[in-house]
Amino acid sequence: MSLLEVQAASRSFGSLVAVRSVSLTVAAGELRAVIGPNGAGKTTFFNLISGAVRPSAGTVRFDGRDITGLPAWRRVALGMARTFQITEIFPELTLAANLRIAVEAAAGLRLRPWLGRRAAAAVARGVEEVLDQAGLTAKAGRMAGELAHGDQRAAEIAMALALRPRLLLLDEPTAGMGEQETYDITRLVRRLHQERALAIVLIEHDMRVVFHLADRIAVLDQGTLIADGTPAEIAADARVQAAYLGHAAEAAAP
Repeated sequence: MSLLEVQAASRSFGSLVAVRSVSLTVAAGELRAVIGPNGAGKTTFFNLISGAVRPSAGTVRFDGRDITGLPAWRRVALGMARTFQITEIFPELTLAANLRIAVEAAAGLRLRPWLGRRAAAAVARGVEEVLDQAGLTAKAGRMAGELAHGDQRAAEIAMALALRPRLLLLDEPTAGMGEQETYDITRLVRRLHQERALAIVLIEHDMRVVFHLADRIAVLDQGTLIADGTPAEIAADARVQAAYLGHAAEAAAP
């Protein structure tokens, strides 16, 4: 059974059809990429999956359950977490404090004015765990707003991990990064996928990242799914070449 199954999902904003009858499945432990030119409908499609918007038509199922009508917070509780194009952290707090907020939320402690000794110790262990998973332990005491862009993106991924998801949605995780930061985030995503067997779906414009990470690639163009296959199949697809990749796919493919 697929972990995520999107069936004929569409989303319209007035007369604009942002996503048109798109179907996609993601298996447990699979690393998927969604690519396409600007305005192809990628972020809207992510919003349909995460619950930020409801589809105008079609269904979304998670672990066999129809979640089409569930709000985003209910989907998080079921095991779905997401990062965004623009980094969503609290810059005036330390990195550890940012992660503590996420760990407390995952444990159902978000609205507690104070924590008992046992709960506080469990939260502290959870923060240490996600810091280690993201390779950020040495920077735990730094103010989040003072971190380099790549570390802020890693921190956002760590906050998503603190929610203990089975499906992680990454919206352009390497956007605005230099070569080294892109390499570091790519390595982090690969490690999380391999070590935690997470299902990951990412939107990404850097074809080097896409072709070196993804098990399968879905291509959107003008809101329509025009191709879905392995990196080799996508690189050789004439429709994808014409719509988006050009000759770059051949250079980026393994």
